[in-house]
Amino acid sequence: MPTAGKTSESLAPGKQRHENENTMKKTSKKQELRDTLRAEYDFSKLKGAVRGKYTARFRAGTNLILLSPDVARYFPDDRSVNAALRILIQAARRPLRRVD
Repeated sequence: MPTAGKTSESLAPGKQRHENENTMKKTSKKQELRDTLRAEYDFSKLKGAVRGKYTARFRAGTNLILLSPDVARYFPDDRSVNAALRILIQAARRPLRRVD
């Protein structure tokens, strides 16, 4: 039975509501890290900084390996590390001798 005096209305809103700009927007880590350096930093005054210093080694296939401090204490340079590794490689290649 129809009710007198009431008009039918749609439940859908006439206009879309505007989204709150701060709702559920997350900044990516890249955006957070992008502008962290101050403008007053002048990298041209840094001493010893060479761009692409190890590029040739990288392209040549050289592996740079970081030794743990306790191991590095026994090796003063890369030559001594390579010599020790060569000895280890030779020892690993030798067949085990049976001791009776």
